[in-house]
Amino acid sequence: VPVDGSRWLSMREVLDGLRQKGHEIVVVAPEITIHIKPSENFIMKTYPIPFTKEEVDGSVHSFSRDVFEEGSFLERFLKVYWRLKGISAMTLSTCAHLLYNKELVRYLEESKF
Repeated sequence: VPVDGSRWLSMREVLDGLRQKGHEIVVVAPEITIHIKPSENFIMKTYPIPFTKEEVDGSVHSFSRDVFEEGSFLERFLKVYWRLKGISAMTLSTCAHLLYNKELVRYLEESKF
């Protein structure tokens, strides 16, 4: 965690390679993601989070926009700082919702994940 974005895009190739070698792949991800989509190459287990797709997308797009916005260094730094703080809070909440999802955690424990 975090699981989405460039981390997922890089991991996808690794998972495809493991699948070709006969491994069973289980991907655990929040129900709302940017890049993670179901695939024939892996089993996907999802869990609910308290954010909408619009909130998740908006957070990432706002961060990207703020990074490249014009202005003084201090203004840009503060905007990026506050965006990162918001993204960190979303990430922490997403982690908590995974850890407190008893059904999913039970599945993971029983399957020796």
